[in-house]
Amino acid sequence: MLLVSSVPRALETKTRLFGFELSDLILIFLYLSVSNLLLGQTRLKFPVVWIGTLVIAGILFFIKRNKPEGFLQHWGEHMRAPQTYSAGPPDLYFQPFLTLESDDE
Repeated sequence: MLLVSSVPRALETKTRLFGFELSDLILIFLYLSVSNLLLGQTRLKFPVVWIGTLVIAGILFFIKRNKPEGFLQHWGEHMRAPQTYSAGPPDLYFQPFLTLESDDE
């Protein structure tokens, strides 16, 4: 008798919850908790805490749709990088492995 079990088609699929990556959920809940801590007892609780959280979640959901994992991180690194690179600048971090003494004595 042959035993059959189901195997997921994509073994490398990253964990998502409600369509968000885990790092996105951490960001959303961090905003929710900090804004609730600071403005939870004021009249701004509903517009800033709840509407702001929904706006951030919506922006993340629609911007990251059909994008690879870590898209915003890589986009931010690209935007922070210099716009032009020089092919021949001096190497400021070069340290020779061996220092050769000159024979000029």
